[in-house]
Amino acid sequence: MRHLRALLIKFIASFAILYIVLGFVDDVSFRDIFTISLVLTVVAYALGDLTILPRTNNTVATVSDFVLAFAVIWSMSETMTYQENTFFNSFIASLGIAIVEYFYHKYVSREVLKNRSDAPNRMQFQTEASEEISPHTRPENRDKE
Repeated sequence: MRHLRALLIKFIASFAILYIVLGFVDDVSFRDIFTISLVLTVVAYALGDLTILPRTNNTVATVSDFVLAFAVIWSMSETMTYQENTFFNSFIASLGIAIVEYFYHKYVSREVLKNRSDAPNRMQFQTEASEEISPHTRPENRDKE
């Protein structure tokens, strides 16, 4: 139920932004905007919200959602519409979606991923250096110097 609610919120936000930018400015049909919103919602939720967000932070997930949204919106609007130049409006729509995604990720982290036991921990690496690694400090090599 948590995932369904999150998907619905994401779809409504994406649809509203795409309808404003692509529907009013580029005169893209309702059906095409609905299709782009649906594909973008499913792909971005699976990749950005369930894969990237638990492993990184909100900023990285938002930037990756911007790139993904731009790729999906631009490629689908180029193939589905008869508009001459969809690059700029796809960029503006992706920017609007990225702004909404920043706040949406806070909701997903708080409500959807809060008790998720199968989510991997954030990768925290630590390096260690010791004197035993250097060949000059080993006891058997001290006599050779």
